[in-house]
Amino acid sequence: MAKRDYYEVLGVEKGASLDDIKKGYRKLAIKYHPDRNPGDKEAEEKFKEATEAYEVLSDDQKRPIYDQYGFAGLDGMGAGGGAGGYSHAYSDFSDIFGSGFGDIFENLFGGGGRSRSGYGRSNEPGQGASLRYDLEIDFKDAVYGTKAEVRFSHEVACSSCNGSGCAPGGSRKTCSYCNGMGQIGRSAGFFTVQQPCPTCSGTGKTIDKPCKNCRGTGIEQKSSRVTLTIPAGVDEGKRIVIPHQGNAGRNGGPSGDLIVVVHIKDHKFFERDDYDLYCAVPVSISQAALGATITIKSLDDRSIDVKVPAGTQNGKILRIKGEGINSANGRKGDLYIKLMVQVPTKLTPAQKKILESYLAEEKPSDSPDLIPLSNLSR
Repeated sequence: MAKRDYYEVLGVEKGASLDDIKKGYRKLAIKYHPDRNPGDKEAEEKFKEATEAYEVLSDDQKRPIYDQYGFAGLDGMGAGGGAGGYSHAYSDFSDIFGSGFGDIFENLFGGGGRSRSGYGRSNEPGQGASLRYDLEIDFKDAVYGTKAEVRFSHEVACSSCNGSGCAPGGSRKTCSYCNGMGQIGRSAGFFTVQQPCPTCSGTGKTIDKPCKNCRGTGIEQKSSRVTLTIPAGVDEGKRIVIPHQGNAGRNGGPSGDLIVVVHIKDHKFFERDDYDLYCAVPVSISQAALGATITIKSLDDRSIDVKVPAGTQNGKILRIKGEGINSANGRKGDLYIKLMVQVPTKLTPAQKKILESYLAEEKPSDSPDLIPLSNLSR
């Protein structure tokens, strides 16, 4: 199946900002994440497609290459690999270009150096790929902190052969085809191109009796779960790193990490800005004109008394000090309340009579002057 344009996948224009790209990806990741769509192959493919698009368009090196050369520019450098086939998490793809173009040209001209996996030569130990998990939590949990269970799938050392790839009685031997180098040279015109050895798949070793469980790879898939402590006041997009819970390393190398990215649901009544909270509260015309004390519910369901000054105008903002979010360094934010003066749409005869008397007493001008925009509350 032909690939779709990455910008089309994320629903953004070609010149979209990084924030727009993140928003487009977040929307798709939450919608199609395998945890929300168990057994849905179509959703899983859409999740992989969106992840691949995001990993390219959010990268300062890959995006201009894609913009100029399209998929061809990325394919020639091992990019655009998708989500790695993970059912609950996906590769961080930080190693798609290795340490830069220099490594690619070194391999092209037979200079050795790092392989595209980023492990150095493919028969050397290398750290496993890190995985990413998108976790969505409630607004209130983000403010006060919570615990969350994360379930994911990752590659681990085979339980049958302890990662050796060998069945009982088997052994790993130096590959005779590449002499243990893991790479072979192929003539390409004036140059020699280094490629993974087809006999040992680039490991530099062959196995006489492969493990039946992992087919000689030394790796198997495992479903795991961890419980995270989400700190109070966590921000949108916060990355929580769980060491060594990513994919198993190659040739005895260390495992990668699990990177949990926190996303916060919107609240019906509250918004936040850094450590401050914002909400809106209705007040009647009489409360605004004469002043009053009203009681509102805080985010944690406590009752807070708020004094409405006499003569309050619509849109006036009151500040309640210390009723915001507690930060990790001990600072407390504030609560800002926007007062919305409610004009009644239905009046009783008695109310109407009172307002008519007030209107006669007030005698407002039939030709009022305009109010300078600078005087308006924004």
